[in-house]
Amino acid sequence: MESFEQLASQYEPTIKQIIHSLHIYKNKDEFHQHALIALWEASKKFDPAKGNFSIYAYHYIKGYLLMELTKATVEFERTILPKEEFWDNATADYKDVPLKENILLFYSQDQVLTTNQRKWLMLTVLGSLSIKEIADKENVSISAVKLWRKGASDKLKVVIETHR
Repeated sequence: MESFEQLASQYEPTIKQIIHSLHIYKNKDEFHQHALIALWEASKKFDPAKGNFSIYAYHYIKGYLLMELTKATVEFERTILPKEEFWDNATADYKDVPLKENILLFYSQDQVLTTNQRKWLMLTVLGSLSIKEIADKENVSISAVKLWRKGASDKLKVVIETHR
């Protein structure tokens, strides 16, 4: 067969006619590319002993585009696009700090944790501070803050286990 560029230009009207007959109006360029791929595949698979190439190419391209339309439809149906008001609500700031604080205070009641252990817990969880930052803020050594952490962790494990 002749070069593919010649074949593509020869079958350009056929491709446009098939796209029009399938009522493809979205993503026309994409489907045009699919049609060219189908034409190329048809040119490679065609057996001259079985008939006329133009009829074979027409049906091959149309079938290929129908399969691509089905894929696109399935993908569209499986994709859920939220309504605009969803995005308005999604961007609103949500702060659950009071809830976290109440939960932490429940598990770190006065009789459970010492004042310093409670400071470590609150500054770590709510303040997102590192051990070094807590030590600097409280004017103590890093090892002291690590001891607060160790004591608080051990005590909270026991408290959590008893509340299960």
